[in-house]
Parts: sequence; C-alpha cells; structure tokens
Amino acid sequence: MSNVLVVGNILKDVYLRLDERRNKFEIGEDGTPWLDLAFNGSTTKFFRRSAIYGGAAVALEVLNRFGQNARIAGSKLGFVDGEIVPNGQEAKGYRYMLCRGNRITYLTSNDAENTEWVNPTELIDWIYFDRATGVTDELIEGLKSFLSMSTHTRVAVYLPHDATDKHKQLLQFAEMVFTDGSLKKDEFKGAICEITDRDITLSGTRQIWRIERTDLMTHLTCHSIIAASVFGALLSGKSVRDALLYAKVNVENSTLAGSLPIDKVAEMAANQKSDQIDISMIAAQLMTPGKGILAADESGGSIKKKFAQLNIPDDEQHRRDYRNIFLSTPELERYVSGVILFDETTKQKSDDGRDFVSYLTAHGIIPGVKVDQGLVNFSNSDEKYTEGLENLAERLAAYYDAGLRFAKWRAAFEIKVNPIGIAESPTEMAIQKNAEILAEYAKTCQAANIVPIVEPEVVYDGNYTLEQSIDITSKILDAVFDELSKQNVLLEGCILKVNMVLAGKKYPIQSSPEEVGQATANVLRAHVPDRLAGVVFLSGGQSPEQATEDLQEVTNNGPFPWPVTFSFARALQDPALFSWQGNNVNKEIAQLEFKKRLVANTQALKKNK
Repeated sequence: MSNVLVVGNILKDVYLRLDERRNKFEIGEDGTPWLDLAFNGSTTKFFRRSAIYGGAAVALEVLNRFGQNARIAGSKLGFVDGEIVPNGQEAKGYRYMLCRGNRITYLTSNDAENTEWVNPTELIDWIYFDRATGVTDELIEGLKSFLSMSTHTRVAVYLPHDATDKHKQLLQFAEMVFTDGSLKKDEFKGAICEITDRDITLSGTRQIWRIERTDLMTHLTCHSIIAASVFGALLSGKSVRDALLYAKVNVENSTLAGSLPIDKVAEMAANQKSDQIDISMIAAQLMTPGKGILAADESGGSIKKKFAQLNIPDDEQHRRDYRNIFLSTPELERYVSGVILFDETTKQKSDDGRDFVSYLTAHGIIPGVKVDQGLVNFSNSDEKYTEGLENLAERLAAYYDAGLRFAKWRAAFEIKVNPIGIAESPTEMAIQKNAEILAEYAKTCQAANIVPIVEPEVVYDGNYTLEQSIDITSKILDAVFDELSKQNVLLEGCILKVNMVLAGKKYPIQSSPEEVGQATANVLRAHVPDRLAGVVFLSGGQSPEQATEDLQEVTNNGPFPWPVTFSFARALQDPALFSWQGNNVNKEIAQLEFKKRLVANTQALKKNK
C-alpha cells in the first residue's frame, strides 16, 4: 500500500436525463437534435437526476478501491467503508450533464478554478496531479519546496487535452504522465500512458476499451477512472499488461454509483485473460512450413464481376455455394493453415449445418477475415486509401467472439508512368497516409488479440519496369515498417502480405520467373525486419501458372529470416470457378481443379535448384 496525495479540484457532476416523451427536440440540417428551450418561463421536464463527485474525487475513489491510502490535498472529502464521505466538503465547481437517449452534452464554467497547494504533514509516497488540477505559480513553488524536503516522494501527472504551459511545468517533477493526446513524445522522457476514447497505451502495450451501455458517464470521467486504475494497479505491483486490462475492466463495469474494488476487477480480468490467446503463437501457426493461406475474401464487387463473366446469378446462395467449393474441399488442412473470409461468409453455413468459422476450426484451419471496407480517393487526387478504421475495434471484438483469429487489410498502390517513362505515382503522400492507416489497423488488431495481416499491394496492372517495381515496393515497405514501429506493433504477431516484385502487366518486356525471384528476395531481405512472423505473397492478377512459377523462384532464392508462403485468391480459385460454372453438379470437378493448384503451390515452397 502506498500513501498517495491526490491534487486537484473536487467537482460535482449533475446528470439530468431529459424525457423524450415530453421534451420537444428539433433536428438540425446535419441531423443533430436540439432541445427547444423557449426561455419564456415554460417548464422543461427531466425524469431522472443523478449527482456524483467528479474531478479529483474519481481518483480518490478508484485508488482507495485499488488498495492505496489516498486522500485529496486540502480536502475534507474522505473514502470510508467503500463510500465517499463529504465531511462538509463543498465542490469546487459544477458540471451539468444533459442526457438524451445515448447522447450526452455538458455545461461547464467558463473559468477554470485554481487549485491551492497544501503541504502534507504525513509521509507521502506519491503525489498524483489529477486532470482537474488548476495549476498556478504558487502550486508549482509549493511542490518544489515540498519535494526538496521529501526526497523519496514521486510524482505522477494527468495532463489534460487542454493543458496550459503551467500544466506542462509539472513535467519537470514527474516520473509518469497520463495524457489524452496533449503531450508529444519529445516533451517527456518518462513513462507516458496515453488514453483515447477507445484505447489505452503504455510502454508499447495497448488495450482497447469500449462502453456499450446507457448510464452515460462522460468521457472525462471514463478517462479519470482509467488513469487512476492504471496507476493504482501499478502501485499494487501489477504488470503493465495487467494494469491496462484492469483499467479496461474497471471502466467498462463502473456506473454512476461507483467503480469496482480491486478484488472484483482481478476476478473479471482473470476471466478475460483465460479467453485470450498469444497472437505470436497464432501467427506462427499461420506460417506453418509447407502450407499456405487461402484468400477467399473477394468483396461483393469482385464476386459480381467474376460471376457476370460466366452468367452466374450474383445472389447469397450462389456466393455461399462458390465459397463452399473451396472450404469443403477434402484434405484442405493438408495445404492451408488459414483462410481469409469475407464478412458475409463468416455468417454462412457449410453443408453439415455448421457455420464456416466453426467448420474450418474443427478441421484445424485458422479462420480469418478481411476487415478493410474498400478504396476511396484522397481529396483532390485520384490516388486511393482504404476505409474501415472508424468502427474497427468494435467489429474485431465481434469477430473474436465469433472465433476468428486473424484479419487482413489491403492498401493498393498504382504505379502510373508518364509519357517519358517517369513514375508519377504513388506519391510520398499516398504511401505515407496508407502506411499510417495500415499501422493503426495492425495496432487495433493486436489489442483485440487478433493477428493482423498487413497488405500493401503494388498493383500488377500497370506499365512500369522491374526497376520501378523494385524502387516503389522498397519505399512502401520502409514506410509501412516505420509506422508499425511507431505504433509499437508486435512484429512477431504480424504477417506481411505483399506483391512479388515484377514489371507491370502492360510493360512490353515481362519479367522472367528468375528475375522475379531474385528481385523479390533482394527487396524483402533489405526492407523487412527479421522479427516479422512471416511473409505471404498475393498473386495480384498473375495467371495461376505464372504465380506458381514465380513463387518457386522466390523459394529458390531462400532461405529467409522469416517463413515465406503464398496467400493466393484468383491463382487458386479461377480454374475451379470455370469448372463450376454456377452449377453444383460440377462441385467435385471444381474441387479437383482447386486441389491441383494447392498441390502445385505447396510444391513450389520447396527448393528445386
């Protein structure tokens, strides 16, 4: 147990739940609801009122519930027998929360109250500056004076998003900082715990949190609970990973009535940890030597084009039957370690009535899912980026619960060459922005205990040289791994899916398999970190035979620091599609064609020179 002095203002949060049945709301042009307050002496009704102590009182409660001896400097407010006891203490300020349905807004004072420094008279292990601290010159001088006398006392600071220069002066005393985005890494050299509205990050470890309930604690209160929970858990001797998990559990299960005691948090955290699997182990299983990863994740638009060529109806039943050809192929587990599914397929059923996710898992094949939501143009540009980050954490949580254990996200880069042969795209902007998106996706996956497959693809359908392919693929890989490093993505739990390095399909001089194998091997060795879990290749519009021949030459240029295999879609599936023709009478013939490609590509994973 540590003696913790919390410094900060005590606030009173007053929640007013508005009655939609009686109040009149107007909807603005952007869909925002506005409460119609006439200010004419009429009555505006609410049907529930709740008042809680906020500000520094949140840290007081959480730290005491986490077994620390905490009190607020200069305050009579106490924590006795699991409850906050006012002892006549008045709040320093008020916040009024207006709640409608699942939405909330709050009214606060325009003037921030300063916080007075009161020298403690007892032994203090830690001073914790809450986000509700109004920093003054007097406070800083008082702290400096106290620390000169109490040399063993350590300092932690919550730096709010609207931190002033005076707030940042506290950094000179701090060993640990909590922040919601107001602190740059070069401003503080100690431990930084960053808290956003969806995740918590500390020392390279990340934990996603989310609230799916309607008690409407503000994000300010949630962030205060998280910070105090992480701090309290660390003081209790927990690891960083456990501390972040404790914070997630606490904030997700706290209510306006209070947060959880540490023993309850520990129990709930243990239950969550028992369901988690080491992503490095999953990544290693996906890279099982001699097996590939089937990409059966074509989007609705891609399937529609395929089916249109053969006059196959593009309906849910035919799409299910098409996927079923591959997923129910006998002995599929001999050739593939995992299958990337499209969202629709994760909800469809195999012939025996099981969903495809359960069916694959029962056959020892790891199910994964494509999670990007398609390409869109950058503003004022015909270059593209990939959408899907906005609700990714929530989707990944649902996929994990459904049994999926890895994901894939594609970023596409087109090499466009001007009339004199100079590549004008992709630009540095497009490369950088897509690299940032891929890294954010990978970080979010790992926080959800899902292995990310990161797919930066140089599109084969272009008029560019082998040398241009080498140069641009190298630049893209450098940018991607630089961003993965910045986001603290665990490379041992991450897989790269990448194009082979070859001249564009429209270039007059096509690359030979020997050229492809050597160029691809050289680029990967020079630009892919050794710690990566593995590299898988996309076929990218190559013919089935061409993709296999090029894969064989890449293998011949091995060994590599990481496992290498294939993750083909069309190069495995097209021969089967043309045999099937949308008629299930041809299913077994189609499966034989599919199996021929599987055998050929697994053979190409063995050196033949």
